[in-house]
Amino acid sequence: MFSDPQTWVMMIVAGAVGAVAGVIIMGLRGQGALKSARREAAQILSDAERDAAATAKEAKTAVKEKEIEQRGRLEEEASKQRAELLTLEKRILKKEETLDVRIEALEEKTEALAKRDKELQGRADNLKKKETRVDEIIQDQLKQLENIAGLTADAAREAIFEKLDQEVRRDSALRLKRIEDELTENSEKRAKKVLSEAIQRCAADHIAEHSVSVVALPNDEMKGRIIGREGRNIRTLETATGVNLIIDDTPETIVLSGFDPIKREIARITLERLIQDGRIHPARIEEMVEKVGQEMDQNIKEWGDAASLEVDVHGLHPEILRLMGRLKYRTSYGQNVLRHSQEVCHLAGIMAAEIGEDVGLAKRAGLIHDMGKALTHEVEGSHALLGYDLCKKYGESELVANAVGSHHNELPQNSVIAVLVQAADALSAARPGARRETVDLYIKRIKQLEEIADSFPGVEKSYAIQAGREVRIVVRPEQIDDAQAQQLARDVARKVESDVTYPGQIRVTVVR
Repeated sequence: MFSDPQTWVMMIVAGAVGAVAGVIIMGLRGQGALKSARREAAQILSDAERDAAATAKEAKTAVKEKEIEQRGRLEEEASKQRAELLTLEKRILKKEETLDVRIEALEEKTEALAKRDKELQGRADNLKKKETRVDEIIQDQLKQLENIAGLTADAAREAIFEKLDQEVRRDSALRLKRIEDELTENSEKRAKKVLSEAIQRCAADHIAEHSVSVVALPNDEMKGRIIGREGRNIRTLETATGVNLIIDDTPETIVLSGFDPIKREIARITLERLIQDGRIHPARIEEMVEKVGQEMDQNIKEWGDAASLEVDVHGLHPEILRLMGRLKYRTSYGQNVLRHSQEVCHLAGIMAAEIGEDVGLAKRAGLIHDMGKALTHEVEGSHALLGYDLCKKYGESELVANAVGSHHNELPQNSVIAVLVQAADALSAARPGARRETVDLYIKRIKQLEEIADSFPGVEKSYAIQAGREVRIVVRPEQIDDAQAQQLARDVARKVESDVTYPGQIRVTVVR
């Protein structure tokens, strides 16, 4: 409210004097004391006024000094700002001059470019005219060449393309041959090492029993008891087991013949127990067949468990183990399928360990890869695809299921494990003595191999040798060169692989 410092001081002094005077007046007793107090108060008031005037003067002086100091600072800051403005003005002027120079240069370049564009447009028009003239000349020359050569342009083009195609095919065949030689040189050593290691570390039985079973008799009189009155015993036995009994002049021997090996085994065990028991009549036969059948079911489960324990594969579904037990009585080209599955399991595991793959998965897929054969007589379809469906049904992983379903190339192979199982399957089947085949099938396969080789152009003669393990092809040298011979060998191999069913591998050799 009061902006003058002097006024503030006067008010403070007056207040102080009043307070002192009040105290003095209250402290005095009597009228004499009051007068003395008034004099002293007057003196104090005079002194206070004099001090207040001095203080006000000093405050006024200090305010003026501060105003002078503040004015100096403001003038200094204004001077600095004026200097900065002058500097900025000079820079702006300099930039304007530079921009003017650049604008002039750009205008000159624009004029030069416009002039050059006009010249280029003129040249383009001239070139277009010249191109039109050149096309006319070329057409005239082509017509003259067609008249001279007696070929049209399309025919000449086709001839050139055909020649180029032959050259490209020859070059590609030579390049493929070189690549195959390099790959063969590097991969055969590694493959032979892995396979030899697997073969050396795994040995298994190969040949299974024949398709008939023989039961020895204590004497020839037992044949009559087995036949029974009016043949009732033998009819009951054949009906209950589904197996044919062949009783001929062979001394002390009965032959059991049946398509199902499990039923044939039940019939054999039943007949042997009936002979030991001595009681042979229809009721006893039916009772014994039922009892042996139950025992066979239990034995099948135990054989499956034993097979998985033997190869150290655990956690299989009980139904898979039962199917594996049934494979004990299943053969393929004379090879016992259960033993073959165990051998494939070992081989796949060994090869997986050699190349750093999962040994457990490889052995698991190798052991159950043929379990579909246990259902082949009951369900239609390929045993590999049936095995794939069983794997999916009983909780096996997709990797194992794919390895089982693709080991005969009926499904695409999605992992290295699938390739290892296929290789182990072929290796087990290709062992010397592992499988046998009939003469008719052998002759048919030999003939089919030669017919496939003879169907290709340029083949003079073909021979299936080494029991059908190799096809040797003699070609006409004037029609097929070395590069084409290499291509022919690959084409024949692909054709054989797609059209012929065979165990192991077949080598194709082209002789020029």
